Amino acid sequence: MTALSIDAERLIGRIRELGEIGRDGDGRLTRLAGSDADKAGRDRFVAWLRQAGLAVAIDRVGNIFGIWASTDNADKKPILIGSHIDTVIDAGIFDGCYGVLSGLAVIEALQAAGFIPARPIAVAAFTNEEGVRYAPDMLGSLVHAGGLSTEAALAISGTDGTQLGAELARIGYAGAQEPGFLKPHAYVELHIEQGPVLEREGLRIGAVENLQGISWQRVTIDGEANHAGTTPMSMRRDAGHAAARVITFLRDEARGSNSPTVATVGCMRFEPDAINVIPSRAGFTVDLRDPDEQRLTAAEAALSGYLDELAAAEQVTITVERLARFAPVAFDRTIVELIEDAARTHGLAARRMTSGAGHDAQMIARVAPSAMIFVPSIGGISHSPRERTNDADLIAGATVLLDVVARLAAAE
Repeated sequence: MTALSIDAERLIGRIRELGEIGRDGDGRLTRLAGSDADKAGRDRFVAWLRQAGLAVAIDRVGNIFGIWASTDNADKKPILIGSHIDTVIDAGIFDGCYGVLSGLAVIEALQAAGFIPARPIAVAAFTNEEGVRYAPDMLGSLVHAGGLSTEAALAISGTDGTQLGAELARIGYAGAQEPGFLKPHAYVELHIEQGPVLEREGLRIGAVENLQGISWQRVTIDGEANHAGTTPMSMRRDAGHAAARVITFLRDEARGSNSPTVATVGCMRFEPDAINVIPSRAGFTVDLRDPDEQRLTAAEAALSGYLDELAAAEQVTITVERLARFAPVAFDRTIVELIEDAARTHGLAARRMTSGAGHDAQMIARVAPSAMIFVPSIGGISHSPRERTNDADLIAGATVLLDVVARLAAAE
C-alpha cells in the first residue's frame, strides 16, 4: 500500500464547482431541499460517486449513499462519512458540502493507495439538513436514525406549500431503499466550525466531543388591529409590541445567565403588515440552544412563564407550536481520541470542542458511535456568502478524516 494522501486540487475544485450550482441572477447561492437547484447539485454529486466506482443507493427520503464494498467485507457494517449539500438562502459554499466531498475524497485516497478495508466505507449526503424549506432540520438523518417515520417526513409541507415527498419524486430523488437500510459501524462528519473559536486560538483542528441541545418553537401573538393615529397607547392590544418584549426578554435572559445558553428570534411577521395599522397578529420563531439538558429545559420553562405573564399584561392571546426539540449529544470518546491523535500525527494543533450548531452527526449518534471534526471558519462567519476557510485548513481537515477513517476501517 502506498502512502495515504488527499487529492487537494480535486477536492478544492469540486467544492468550488458545487458552489456554483444553484446561483440566481444576482449570484446568490441557494439550494433548498427538493428544489431544482438541489436536483442539479445531487446530480453532480452522484456523477462523482459513479466516477469513483461506488455503488449509489438512495432511500425514500432522498438520502444519497455512495458505498465502497467488496465481496470480502460486504456483510459487515460500514464506516459512514457524510454531511449534506442543501443550503440556506444566500449561502456560502462550505457548510455541509465540505464534509460530503471530503468523504468522497477519503474513499478515493484509500482506493488510490491500494488500501484494503476490513469493512465497507460509505459517504452520505443527507436530505434537508438546513430545514429552511421543510421543518425540522436534519430531517434526512433523523429519519435514517428512526427518530421520525418515513411517511411523516414525506408528508411535511414546506414554507411554499409544497410537500417533501412530492418534490423528491419530481426531482427524481424519491429512492427505493427504506431509510435506515445502511446501519453504520461508526460515523464521522467533517465540517467547518461556523464559529470563531479555532481561528481565535490559532488552532487547526477541533475534535468535537458534544453538541448543543436545540429547541425550536413558533410563537403566535393575537391582539387587535386598530388605527395607528387615533388609538391611545394605553388602549392598545398591540401584538407587535408584545413580540418585541419577547425578543428583549430572551436576549436579557441569555446574556444574564452566565451560561452558554443562546436565544435567537430568526423569523418574524406582522399582520396586517401596514404602516398605519396596529398589528393584530405577530408570528415569530424562537431558537434556544444549550449543551446542558437541564439548562435548556430551564430556558424553555422561563420563556413559557414569561409568555403567560405577557399575555395577561398586554391583553393578548399567545399560542406556541413546537417545531423541533433535540437533546444535547455526547459523541463517542474513542473516535474523539482518534481525531486528536490523527491531528497530533500530522502536527496540527487541536482542541476538544462543543458544537453550537446542529448537525447530522447528532442524529446518527442515536444508532452508531459518532464524532465530528471541525476546521476554522474565518471570522466565525457561516450561513453567509462571506463564509470562508483557507484551502490549507480544508486539506488539513480532510487529511485528519482520512487518517481516522483508515484506522476505523482497518480495525476489527
